[in-house]
Amino acid sequence: MLGAKLAAFTRPGEHVGVMLPNAVGTVVTFFALQSQGRIPAMMNFTAGADGMLSCCAAAGIKTILTSRRAVQKGKLDRLVEAVSAKIRFVYLEDVRTSIGLIDKLRGMLAARRPERLPGASVDAGSAALVLFTSGSEGTPKGVVHSHRTLLANAAQVRTVVDFNPSDRVFNALPMFHSFGMTATLLPLMYGVRGFLYPSPLHYKLVPEMVYAEQSTIMFGTDTFLSGYARKGHPLDFQSLRYIFAGAEKVRPETRAAYMAHFKKPIFEGYGATETAPVLALSTWVHSKEGSVGRLLPGIEARLEPVPGIEDGGRLLVRGPNVMLGYLRAEAPEILEPPPGGWYDTGDIVTIDADGFVAIKGRVKRFAKIGGEMVSLAAAEALANAVWNGAVHAVIAISDARKGERLLLVTTQRGAEIRALLAAARDRGVAEIQMPREIVAVDKMPMLGTGKIDYPAVQRLAAGKAERAEVTA
Repeated sequence: MLGAKLAAFTRPGEHVGVMLPNAVGTVVTFFALQSQGRIPAMMNFTAGADGMLSCCAAAGIKTILTSRRAVQKGKLDRLVEAVSAKIRFVYLEDVRTSIGLIDKLRGMLAARRPERLPGASVDAGSAALVLFTSGSEGTPKGVVHSHRTLLANAAQVRTVVDFNPSDRVFNALPMFHSFGMTATLLPLMYGVRGFLYPSPLHYKLVPEMVYAEQSTIMFGTDTFLSGYARKGHPLDFQSLRYIFAGAEKVRPETRAAYMAHFKKPIFEGYGATETAPVLALSTWVHSKEGSVGRLLPGIEARLEPVPGIEDGGRLLVRGPNVMLGYLRAEAPEILEPPPGGWYDTGDIVTIDADGFVAIKGRVKRFAKIGGEMVSLAAAEALANAVWNGAVHAVIAISDARKGERLLLVTTQRGAEIRALLAAARDRGVAEIQMPREIVAVDKMPMLGTGKIDYPAVQRLAAGKAERAEVTA
């Protein structure tokens, strides 16, 4: 019924924006669009007006579906007002009130012959979903997935995870993020009950809901999981068989907290929006300390050498779950497929003799200091070890003498370089790999997915440096 109403003001194959929280209504809207051959484009409402307009330009989005309640609860009024100058917003409450008895009867008849719906005749290789990259390293890009890539990744995960219809999946990750979308679609594809919660930031309520639902599988990022460990009761997660983490590296402190507090391990996975998203996954059977598990079946991988980096190479992958291509704001609605089907992850990884993948960092998250490649992620890990509980981001800034130098942005009050240097000496870490400046902030810029917003951190650090120069 909803699909028929949405088809009245959209065209087949059109990218239609969806700006809704984790709720059953969002899943209904997603499949209503699919039933009519329309392509849902999941909008990240935490990206701000400029970010959303850039996404709309890239994907040619003219209409965004939302709800007044979602806008009100999410305090998105100003965002909608700014974006609505160029994009039409359609409120589902208005669509619902327009559904009459005849519409319901037509819907009941259509449900008996679903193969006749427009969306049932599309090719498996045609576009089915548009997601957008997080923008953690620049302007968000549209990522187009087909029905085949989404179903293939679900099947790949199914081969290594022993879930079944008696499981109960808890998902608080937003559907505009590829991890959250998979956590929503995967249970539906295999008849597993799923519970959707609207926000992963409710650190006290999420553990309580997991307990109330007696969930057996949960998904999260390191940032969100560490929050649950601080607020949750030791018995809240007693029913969980699997706690899967992705999107960012799981810190040793988070793992230790889960073993101490909940007596539960965290199974780390690895992937990208461009790969639907799972590439590798740790499980009860395939797990190794320091790794993110083995690559899923059907994924080819190759490592390309990176000058200055001896331990590991740049990972490129190819497989049935790799995206159709990118949509960029610079070239609206023009699909840019990965060359030869190979997606460049931009990550430096190692793959050992048993096939276990270890992430060393992103190519962009390395700095060149005195001719040596230095990992920014490793510097952040040391800061986390020294000041556990605070949030840290290490960035590279230009240096006239050495080319670049490291700067630590942290929420830790009173953080001093000498504490970092002492920890580096204790661990045998070279001083060249340590930040030489610290900028303290009250709040770290974060994306809605729980990742650190590095472009915002760079701007924040630059702004503080400018103000310091003016004061001097």
